[in-house]
Parts: sequence; structure tokens; C-alpha cells
Amino acid sequence: MADLSLKIPASSANLGLGFDSIGVAINKFLYIEATLADSFKVSFKDFALYVLPSDETNLVFTTARSIAEKYNKELPALHIEMQSEIPLSHGLGSSSSAIVAGIELADYFLELNLTDYDKVLLGCEIEGHPDNVGPCITGGAFVGFYQQGELFYYHLNLDNIGLIVSVPEYEINTEEARDVLPNAYTRSEAVAQNALANVMILALHNKDYRLMGELMMKDSFHEPYRQPLIKEFNDIKTAALEAGALATVISGAGPTVLTLAEEDVLEAVLTKLQEVQDVHHEIVSVYTKAGV
Repeated sequence: MADLSLKIPASSANLGLGFDSIGVAINKFLYIEATLADSFKVSFKDFALYVLPSDETNLVFTTARSIAEKYNKELPALHIEMQSEIPLSHGLGSSSSAIVAGIELADYFLELNLTDYDKVLLGCEIEGHPDNVGPCITGGAFVGFYQQGELFYYHLNLDNIGLIVSVPEYEINTEEARDVLPNAYTRSEAVAQNALANVMILALHNKDYRLMGELMMKDSFHEPYRQPLIKEFNDIKTAALEAGALATVISGAGPTVLTLAEEDVLEAVLTKLQEVQDVHHEIVSVYTKAGV
């Protein structure tokens, strides 16, 4: 029997206008069973995970050991069994879920008694952006700022909203997705993005999802530059909106595309999206801690 069992959700970062700052937790999970052992070892239950290290260089272990070092402790050797519903390198936070798993291992086996804030902060120090790791810890929609050790965040639930992930088979390298972005934005671009994001957050808070969705698709910081990397994006967006979806945006750095829709039209949107070939379309939901 495992000493610790973990169920870490996927996340979709860069949500709408929230480049590097807004994300949402998704009901697709990384499962970890951890037991004390004589040496560090990972056993994979999914064939797709065999590309990952199975020894102490696995991201879960390196994260946990870095936290142990930070607290002047030594992580005991562990054997973990890993299973995942989260596709690797597809913009659904597979690395972030592994980082959060490492944080949880360190917290449990070193008896650190970390708060959610502590965990998000540690995740940001490793990952660099709060919208990736934050939702994996808090659940729901996550809005955060992190820079040079300073962290502010808030999270809230999305009620009566369903999600559809459209996952192409190919991957987009994170560095490639970063390289297509401009090195600077004009003052007018920054002011417009900031103003639109402010209104989008208020629409989200007030559950004005129709306005929220409209504003989510007005991003000028990353989507216009990354959309050409996802050849199906325009077809997915057109089909989703024609079927009554609220918004279609890039999930993380792609190539996964995220569609938000009210629950009563989800099936109709999914049916329409299935006309877009060579992409796996799947209804998921927003993960909240209450749903564990």
C-alpha cells in the first residue's frame, strides 16, 4: 500500500487575456503512488510516459529534492508509480503537474506543513509563471502575479461552464512558442491589453460569461503570433463559435486549443468540432478541490 497517493489536475495557462497570469485547472490528472524505498525509482503505468526519466532525475524527484535542500532537509528515497491522463508537451501543464507532485511529496515526507500559498510560491520559483502551477494547487480559475519572490493571487470557480480540449497529435516546443513572440510591445498595446483584461476578470467574477468569452479572444500578446503554429486553430474556433461556444483560445503555448461553452450547448459544440479532422476533441470540466 502506498504511503502517499496524489491526484494532480492538468492546467490551461495563458487563459484569454491572461498571458503568464491566468489559468484554469482541468479534470485530467496525473496520478502518483509513492512509497519509501531503497533508491529513487519511477514505474510508469502509461506507455507515453516512458520517454521520461525513471530515476532520480525525473522532474517529480528533482523538484522534491530541491525543496528539501531549501529547508535543509534530506528527502528519503522513494518509489513512485506514475499514471497520467495529461498529454506531454501539448499545453495542458504536464510539467506543472509534475512540479506540484514534487512539492506535495516534499511536504508530506518532510512534514513541512506547507500552505497553498507556500506551494504556489515554491512552484513559481521553479516554473517561473503562476498560471501554470497555481491552478494545479488551488483548483478553479486562477489569477496571479509572480516576480522575484513576490506573489499575489486569487482563485474562483467557474460555475455552469464546460470545457472542450482539442488536441492535435503534433507537439509545439516551448522554446519555439516563446521565440515567435515579440521582444517588446508598444505602450498602446500594453494599455489596451491591461484594460481588456481588467474587464474580463470582472466579467468572470460576476459570471457574465458571454462578455468574458468575447474579451478572452481579444488577446494581442501571444495568440496572434502562436496561432500560425496551430494549423487547425481557425477551423476549431470557427466551428465552436458557430455552435454557440463562448470562446476558443490557445491552451498554454499550444498546440491544444481550449473551448469554453455553457453546459447546455457542450454536446452540440463537441459534435460540430468533430468535423475538424486529425484532432482529438474531448469534453472536460473545471477541476475544483471540492470535486476530489
